[in-house]
Amino acid sequence: MLARNDQNSLRRTPLYGLHVSLGGKMVPFAGYEMPVQYPAGVLKEHLHTRTAAGLFDVSHMGQIALRPKSGRVEDAAKALERLVPQDIMALAPGRQRYAQFTNEDGGILDDLMVANFGDHLFLVVNAACKAEDEAHLRAHLSDDCTIDSLADRALIALQGPKAEFVLAKFCAEAPSMKFMDAGPHKVDGIECFVSRSGYTGEDGFEISVPAGDAERLAKALLENSDVLPIGLGARDSLRLEAGLCLYGHDIDTTTTPVEAALEWSVQKSRRTGGARAGGFPGAEKILSQFDQGASRRRVGLRAEGRAPVREGAPLFADATSGEPIGKVTSGGFGPSLNAPVAMGYVPTAQSALGTQLFAEVRGQRLALQVAAMPFVKNTYKR
Repeated sequence: MLARNDQNSLRRTPLYGLHVSLGGKMVPFAGYEMPVQYPAGVLKEHLHTRTAAGLFDVSHMGQIALRPKSGRVEDAAKALERLVPQDIMALAPGRQRYAQFTNEDGGILDDLMVANFGDHLFLVVNAACKAEDEAHLRAHLSDDCTIDSLADRALIALQGPKAEFVLAKFCAEAPSMKFMDAGPHKVDGIECFVSRSGYTGEDGFEISVPAGDAERLAKALLENSDVLPIGLGARDSLRLEAGLCLYGHDIDTTTTPVEAALEWSVQKSRRTGGARAGGFPGAEKILSQFDQGASRRRVGLRAEGRAPVREGAPLFADATSGEPIGKVTSGGFGPSLNAPVAMGYVPTAQSALGTQLFAEVRGQRLALQVAAMPFVKNTYKR
């Protein structure tokens, strides 16, 4: 179970004691005490994940089972499609898909992963939104589904080019899994839910494990010299290099999937013709943006200098004059690139690759260009 630290009201994951024993620097994050880094430091943790394997505690995320009352998983999928613009009914057993909960204005309430486990759907949602997400599901889907919050499970991620080699020693099926495969598997004899996915841009796995077994499994994985524990600092720089959105920063209730450059996540069956197009909150606005375009767009940004451009920095079309045209939503130094990278929103007219923009940092306007994402090529096993 996730424990609460009454001294400061922050919650603790089942791996809190392990983090402390490994020298993790604990900080508040989404209502939890989480490790921002370990003694190796953010830079080494980041580069180690890119070259070997990193182990992440993501137990603060929400895990939810959506069980159809009819006993037919397709009925749970059909029900969930009332809340997301993705094609869930076409999701085959053993597969996972990225999705978003949207509101009536087309904004994103949260982004999530949805897996078809054959007899029910398994959802992973963001830590800061999980209470609201569960309430949202109960308010709209309770007639069709039983919504179970799986608070007695931890979630760990093993990421990097050596992740398959490491996990194969504990899970015989791991090497045969492809990107976005997901389902129940035994890991070191423990009944787990395993998906070949993650949020680093690297090949890897996310493992949902009963809370009581989490520390034993994490320690077993860490016994391999290729595996280092990785904190929130490197997790953020890895996902930024991968061009992946962080909820509450790059996407929120004011951004639509189209504005966020997430069109790829909305399947054709939900947006063009046919009986299943639309039917989700904000469909009118989102589908009109598919047809007519949106006024702004999330883009990648590469600075021409060495100074990182951080979240909140205003963006300008001109080096010396004019009003802001957008802002940076994520930014920092990319260790794999040895250069700063950022993401932000700009008018669609200024979103073409190579467009020169300027970010205001400490009173100075720094030159940058709209750049392709991901900044570092992903290594997913297709």
